[in-house]
Amino acid sequence: MQLIVHKIRLLAQSYAERFENWVQTSDYAACPQLPSVVSFSVQRADPGADFDYFEVITVTSLEAFEKDMRTDVFDSLVAAFSDMAEVQEEIIGTRLGEGYVRSS
Repeated sequence: MQLIVHKIRLLAQSYAERFENWVQTSDYAACPQLPSVVSFSVQRADPGADFDYFEVITVTSLEAFEKDMRTDVFDSLVAAFSDMAEVQEEIIGTRLGEGYVRSS
């Protein structure tokens, strides 16, 4: 599994509500149509950060994700995203071991 982190900056601060609504209603909803995506979440950055949001994507492999990036579903996500925001920085890595998840 590989992790991809994108630091995101809004094109205008007035887009915040629109962006957050789109993430929750469209971006998350599209994930099941992208077979390489294991998990995906978008977080609002703390005030004072030099970016507005960051997303964390866990994928089965970069190669599989690149294949998903060539689909119509992904193209539609990029088009909507690009109207509101831009990726400021991308970080790609591989998790060490299984990591930690608290059980209920």
